[in-house]
Amino acid sequence: MTYDLTADHAARFARIALGHVTREYPHKADHVMTGDDDAYIPRIVHPIFYGSFDWHSCVHGYWLLARVRRLFPDLAEAPAIDALFADAFTPAKVEAERAYLDRPSARGFERPYGWAWLLMLTAELAQAGSPHAETLRPLADAFVARFRDFLPLLTYPVRAGQHANTAFALVLAARYAETRGDIALHALFAQRAHDWFGRDGDAQAWEPSGEDFLSPILMEAAAMATLVPRAAFGEWLAAFLPRLATQEPAALFTPATVSDRSDGKIAHLDGLNLSRAWAFRLLAAAIDAPDTQATLHAAADRHLAASLDAVAGDYMGEHWLASFALLALGDRAALS
Repeated sequence: MTYDLTADHAARFARIALGHVTREYPHKADHVMTGDDDAYIPRIVHPIFYGSFDWHSCVHGYWLLARVRRLFPDLAEAPAIDALFADAFTPAKVEAERAYLDRPSARGFERPYGWAWLLMLTAELAQAGSPHAETLRPLADAFVARFRDFLPLLTYPVRAGQHANTAFALVLAARYAETRGDIALHALFAQRAHDWFGRDGDAQAWEPSGEDFLSPILMEAAAMATLVPRAAFGEWLAAFLPRLATQEPAALFTPATVSDRSDGKIAHLDGLNLSRAWAFRLLAAAIDAPDTQATLHAAADRHLAASLDAVAGDYMGEHWLASFALLALGDRAALS
């Protein structure tokens, strides 16, 4: 079975996200308290992104809504999305989100995962021609500045399979740079990807780990596919995954088993299956070998089959998994 994004998927994902982006509790904060005055109430501290269990999931819940609103303008959920956005994206609320970053203890706030998702959200709104993109611009500019300051300091990439993964953040943030036409920012991302990953070869893929929602190997490959010229990427990929055509390393092509979807960390593995599917499709779009493309698309479909139906059910997955399903389904062809 081949999986493509349909209006039914979009409507289902929209309903899921509308059900959690304004759900304040339960809530997991990325917040450092330095005294009694730093007491944390999500809706007060983050007047836009207070829902969805944590800040970054709320951001990409809004991205999901923005994306399905653009791709399916006649969606029945469109009026609810429009009303939500009109209430959320006001200059005062954006300034409150931006001002939080001025706290000395917030230097590492949501680095780099939340940074990249905020840029993806802004890029999606800009691509739709939404005025909300300009309203969000001060917050986006703040995270762009953080990327510019931080990436030169990052001597080594973070290769973990969770939020800190450097390659995943580069893929998302590069889309913002492309949408904004920020050549210098894109060049910074490309240079750092080359510095960190350009000499890697014969990846062994010791994965998954028990709490991964990203594949360190495939995210690295996705970053290179995004940031280096097509011909150079083909040569790099042949050295990095020399047995790709025969589906090796086998662990990379085998969907993860999820034993308990009520456990927030174990449920990460559904995200791994979905993000792998997204990465396989990105790689297929970046090469010119039909047989290998077919292999990659088949691997994507296997991973989607393993976890697409798990995007709703238990809140530990429901507050974020649909965004990853949308990445995988929405990026099949032209990466629209």
